[in-house]
Amino acid sequence: MIAHQAADDVRIPRAQTGSSPQHLLATVLGEYLDSADAALPSTAVIAILREFGVSESSARAALSRLVKRGLLATRGNRRPPVYHLTSQAIAKHRSRMRHFLNFGSGSAPWTGEWVLASFSIPNSGQAARHAVRRALGALRFVGLYDSAWIRPGSDAGPVTEALRELLHDVGGARWSVMHVRFDDEAGPHGPARAYDLSALATAYSTFTQRYAALRAAARNGEVDATRALVARTSAMDSWRKFADIDPDLPPHLLPQPWPRQEARETFLDIHSALGPLAQARLVRVATPHWPDAASWITHFEASRNPSRPEPTGGRHGSRPSG
Repeated sequence: MIAHQAADDVRIPRAQTGSSPQHLLATVLGEYLDSADAALPSTAVIAILREFGVSESSARAALSRLVKRGLLATRGNRRPPVYHLTSQAIAKHRSRMRHFLNFGSGSAPWTGEWVLASFSIPNSGQAARHAVRRALGALRFVGLYDSAWIRPGSDAGPVTEALRELLHDVGGARWSVMHVRFDDEAGPHGPARAYDLSALATAYSTFTQRYAALRAAARNGEVDATRALVARTSAMDSWRKFADIDPDLPPHLLPQPWPRQEARETFLDIHSALGPLAQARLVRVATPHWPDAASWITHFEASRNPSRPEPTGGRHGSRPSG
């Protein structure tokens, strides 16, 4: 582990269909551990992941992969191994948690600005073309027409940098990044047609239906700590994907009624009500292997307004890391 590694260089595992052990472990660590000072025994991690049906061998493999990604580092040469979150990973987790928990709380006033990226690559540059499309998709651009990709907003820096890096050595390639406005933004040939908003609306409605019973049980105090840990993690893992796939278009470009707010309310009810219970379960599971667990294990609290969510609970959970 390089001590001065930038936070942006820490590679958080990407979400998958049916969480992999490493993605699940990254989710749990991001939610419930907020200090690089905590010495986390591997045996405690194995016990925690056992709550989710993950085997010991898979838990050890997940630990190894998160070390390679820069999320975790080993502390000393102890046996069994002891790990700690890197300070860079803590910063990344906090940023992402705030993004996930605040997503959908309200859109900034719409300015009508879009960023458009256009490129032309010779037929011999098929690999470069695929790389550009992957990069644009990762930056939440969507294809308006063949080689014209758009996203709402005005920040062109990341896409300019990505295209420069990918195409500067590709012979015959040309690209441009522009700030644009649409004359008939809400019309039948406007930018909203580039998005599959019907599929996104269905995904939000499905989320609300899937977690309706858990929401009611959480509100009524009918969820015990054992169930709370797994259920809350599942809800968070499902909700966080929307922050990555929803283009967050202005309301006048969305079909009405738009189901995101109900999905957000469902998530917030579950996340808030089950937070202390999930934290208590983690402490109980980890303490036999990690006597200091109660001092370090925490949980994030979401707010129903755009104020910053912060970790709460644990005697050291919110102290500055690194």
